[in-house]
Amino acid sequence: MYRYLLFYKPYNVLSQFSDRDASKINHEGSSVLPTERGTLKDYIQVPSVYPVGRLDRDSEGLLLLTNNGRLQHRLSDRRFRHPRTYWVQVERIPDEAALNQLRSGVVVQDYLTRPALVQLLPEAPSLPPRQPPIRFRKTVPTAWLEITLTEGRNRQVRRMTAAVGLPTLRLVRIAIAHLRLDSLAPGEWRDLTSEELEPLLRL
Repeated sequence: MYRYLLFYKPYNVLSQFSDRDASKINHEGSSVLPTERGTLKDYIQVPSVYPVGRLDRDSEGLLLLTNNGRLQHRLSDRRFRHPRTYWVQVERIPDEAALNQLRSGVVVQDYLTRPALVQLLPEAPSLPPRQPPIRFRKTVPTAWLEITLTEGRNRQVRRMTAAVGLPTLRLVRIAIAHLRLDSLAPGEWRDLTSEELEPLLRL
């Protein structure tokens, strides 16, 4: 039987069920030290489900997990342009020129990002506090953006905001297509409702 789960991934948790790099060598190269990184196994005990796409360890928010391989491929492939929406806290207050750059596409490494939906939020969104908190600098104001992408390249949001002079401080994915984070707290998961599942199965 297919399972479809929504999970609120906390900060410092890997988007996988095991830490393939669970140890590291100290600077002398003489001993092995454990890392302190959570994995999905710490929160989800459902067998044989895997995340659709990923969130970086230092990002938070919505993950969809399933054992339906066909759907997993369809939603992960950039060619199908499924939207993903993020709330992004950045250093400094963006002007309209920076917002328009993000909207029209910026050059990141060796590619031009697709046009994105970008708006400056009038106030900080209601989110659980992050542990540990972001760094705070009294002399540098921050702002929150809502960014919707139709591609999911590695660390794309962070690279986009950095390219226009707005380093990302906190990144929370709040939606994948029509699926929303709303009812979950960090570390919680639930099965999709039949109403949420129906549009996915039509893919």
